[in-house]
Amino acid sequence: MMKKWLLVFLLVVLSLPVVYEIAPYEVLKLKTFDALIPEQQPSGYFTILNVTEADIEKEGGYPLSRQTLARIQVDLLNEGAIGVGYVIAFPQPDRFGGDAQFAEALSYGPSVLAMFENDNGEYPPTTGTVILGDDVGGINVEGVIQNIEILKQNANQGIAVARPEIDSLVRRLPLLMRTPDGWVPAFGTEVLKILAEADTYIINTSDNGLSEIRVKGLNPVPVDPLGRKWISFVNTPQTDLTEMDVAGKFVFVGFTAKGIMPQLSTPAGLMEPHKIQAALAESILIENSPYVPGYALAAELAILLVTVGLTWLLVLNLGITLGISSFAVVFALTGYGGVYLIQQGMLIDVSWALISQFVTASTAFYLNFRQQYKLRQQIKKQFEHYLDPRQVKQLQDNPDLLQLGGSRRYITVLFTDVRGFTSLSESMSPEDVTYIMNRALTAQVEAVRQYGGTIDKFIGDALMAFWNAPLEIKRHENAAVDCAIQMRKNMDKLNLELVDADLPPVSIGIGINSGEAIVGNMGSDTRFDYTCIGSPVNEAARLESSCKEVGVDLIIGRTTALKSDYSLKELDPIKVKGVERPLVIYTLLDN
Repeated sequence: MMKKWLLVFLLVVLSLPVVYEIAPYEVLKLKTFDALIPEQQPSGYFTILNVTEADIEKEGGYPLSRQTLARIQVDLLNEGAIGVGYVIAFPQPDRFGGDAQFAEALSYGPSVLAMFENDNGEYPPTTGTVILGDDVGGINVEGVIQNIEILKQNANQGIAVARPEIDSLVRRLPLLMRTPDGWVPAFGTEVLKILAEADTYIINTSDNGLSEIRVKGLNPVPVDPLGRKWISFVNTPQTDLTEMDVAGKFVFVGFTAKGIMPQLSTPAGLMEPHKIQAALAESILIENSPYVPGYALAAELAILLVTVGLTWLLVLNLGITLGISSFAVVFALTGYGGVYLIQQGMLIDVSWALISQFVTASTAFYLNFRQQYKLRQQIKKQFEHYLDPRQVKQLQDNPDLLQLGGSRRYITVLFTDVRGFTSLSESMSPEDVTYIMNRALTAQVEAVRQYGGTIDKFIGDALMAFWNAPLEIKRHENAAVDCAIQMRKNMDKLNLELVDADLPPVSIGIGINSGEAIVGNMGSDTRFDYTCIGSPVNEAARLESSCKEVGVDLIIGRTTALKSDYSLKELDPIKVKGVERPLVIYTLLDN
């Protein structure tokens, strides 16, 4: 349950930057688009004419007279230009009286003059629009600096808008802008309208705002709900007043001389306004030019939620290695899908989804690792006193080998008991009794661990061990008999030490039996032991307790005897408590 609520918490927290479009997220998204948007080629319809520092000096300084601009206009048209756009505003009359001459020159061919935004509350005449859908969306303009009347009558006008993004770079420009009276075109949009000889813009809207803007005769241009187009800053050809390589092109005229026009920051570097408006016109004509669809936010949020949820489930449920591998696949596929969409011109960001996946995978990995660590510690605590350290390490490395809770297993059980322990404890000091018992049990435990057995418990002076659980052991019947033989050797060695210490020797009886038993953690909710129960266990205990009566120190049950490789001696069947039938028993030939 805790993991479920933690996932919900992660989904909510990681979704907030997308839902509220916080600044760091927006910057990350924009930078990602900058890096991945493919470079586009110019359309071939435009060229940029730069009025340079040298031109300004040649013409006697800035501003250029309107007579000079008229001459430039005529020269451009004579050189084959199909139209001229001046990304320059002319809000005051020419002090040299050349407005009429410039106006006449503008009328010789398609011409566009720039207007610049201003909060003066003055608005130009609106352009013809057809709105398909609700009249929603768009960017409001608070006013513009217009051109003088005589120039407006002989040329078209467009707003040379260049609003920067949150990181101060210009990337998206509106094709149309709202005024209280209707719509006004951007400069680059108006250029295309006059080239297409159209007089109307067609606007498609959706519930979110604008979705497409079309100039009659041209393909629809996908836009975001505010009517903005993502700009492809292509390498439009450039020329100057000396070269005038403008044949068959629409010319965007602007100043590159220092200190005249502002340079604006773009992903392609600093640019003057006329170059930005040329890029807008180019972008409108580029097929598959990048755009931000109206459903981008919903798509980005859906990608994040789905992939983060999937990452959480995979890492938590498939284990550390397989979970991390699966996460890597989800991460790679998400990244590839995001790159593919951008390459196709659909600007849907997955960068935050990738970061969120990494955060989620790290959190899930930590929880999984902590769970695995606690399980390893639990296994160590549970079995370090019962198994050989190598077996404990094997269980820690692969906990799946351990089925907690109980399972039916075919096992071999061994019981031992120290002979005469009661009388021994009555005739000796507690310190000596404790010393002898600890040494005797240690000798037996070493034998069990040497042959891969599991130490179940100590019952006073008795020991219980079993084989083939929790780890599978091949030929465990032989292993148990091997252990019994080693116990004999260990006890013989111990008795020599006890005699040397003026202490009495001790002897043990051993019972071994095999069969199906229930093995697992058994006990209460707060205290339990890993143990085994069943008839084979009870019979093994009865076999050990019969050693003194039979007169041997090792009794082996029939099932164990049949499956072991030892040559055994069959003894007379015995009747034991709790078992109706007599038990067929065996011992070693040298017993």
